[in-house]
Amino acid sequence: MNALGLVSTRLCAGLMCRRSAVNLSSLRFSSGMTLSQIDEEVAKLLQLKAQLGGDEGKHVFVLKTAKGTRDYNPKQMAIREKVFNIIISCFKRHGAETIDTPVFELKETLTGKYGEDSKLIYDLKDQGGELLSLRYDLTVPFARYLAMNKITNIKRYHIAKVYRRDNPAMTRGRYREFYQCDFDIAGQYDAMIPDAECLKIVYEILNELDLGDFRIKVGLFSVVFDLSLARGLDYYTGVIYEAILSQTIPALVSTPAEQNGADEAGVSVGSVAGGGRYDGLVGMFDPKGRKVPCVGVSIGIERIFSIMEQKAEASSEKVRTTETQVLVASAQKNLLEERLKLTNALWNEGIKAEVLYKKNPKLLSQLQHCEETGIPLVAILGEQELKDGVVKLRNVVSREEVDVPRADLVDEIKKRTL
Repeated sequence: MNALGLVSTRLCAGLMCRRSAVNLSSLRFSSGMTLSQIDEEVAKLLQLKAQLGGDEGKHVFVLKTAKGTRDYNPKQMAIREKVFNIIISCFKRHGAETIDTPVFELKETLTGKYGEDSKLIYDLKDQGGELLSLRYDLTVPFARYLAMNKITNIKRYHIAKVYRRDNPAMTRGRYREFYQCDFDIAGQYDAMIPDAECLKIVYEILNELDLGDFRIKVGLFSVVFDLSLARGLDYYTGVIYEAILSQTIPALVSTPAEQNGADEAGVSVGSVAGGGRYDGLVGMFDPKGRKVPCVGVSIGIERIFSIMEQKAEASSEKVRTTETQVLVASAQKNLLEERLKLTNALWNEGIKAEVLYKKNPKLLSQLQHCEETGIPLVAILGEQELKDGVVKLRNVVSREEVDVPRADLVDEIKKRTL
């Protein structure tokens, strides 16, 4: 028995029963240790255990996301990607180019730009002499970017995460970490022409997303007839606007605090887009105070996503989480190499293809995989197909099968899936 095993044995014996009255302290083992030395080592281990503490009173670590944040599963991400694509397509249709800025800024960059909402800014610990804060929105970093790079005109969009130390309401799509989708026009132009385009963009996006009835409120920041338009930001100087959905949605995530005030019919979504003119913001960062007139709009993606997710849950339509066009399958055994060769050939031609990670999968299992994941086509290989130089192409929904020459397979897949 080695020394470690002997120590473990003695530890268990010391805990379970009293030591024998027989004096064996002088007995030596092949390890060279006497029982008294082993007892001494056991005592040290017990002392160490006492110092470290037992299981009693140990802090139980709960796996969860931080307050005001959430995870997104593949189905939710597929819905979100669809929303992003619609928004980005609209921004590009109006001639915008995109930029990116750091997720954190110097604290003084953000200070004094948000009125009372400045208390919601996340400040970071001192990192090597710089006082930093997580960005609160995308507008102030955009203005800093313009001033720093001496840009006087640009039409840009920016989609990125922002952070607010707000009281989250998950049912209403209000989080502490969330995306903003911004479109802004910077430059000296004739009055109201860029402003009108921003309003048109809001209309196009909400209309294409098919979110139901909505209203767009428009006012002047200096003369606000509708108090709901006072958005709590200090940098607006002229026209301001806000898009509000008329409908309510059932609660997606609820806590007792969030349920307070919500009726059985659902919760009000409220504002899903807003923006306005901020002609003086860039000048706050310019050493000479030179102004660059700006107007823009921000789309509230989280609230929109809450509605889209709810619509998907209510619909019988299956949400695909991949874009795979075809599964390469085999009808007999020992065709793994042929399946991999064909899959690689399809990849090289830009076809989105998959293959099951088994040497000899059953054909039924391969077909079931396609039905479960929504893959529309199956390219089936067998001994006869290999001899004839064809691939049996199967439509998963209709179960129609047709033999396609290998040379025509890529074009046939594209024709059926694009």
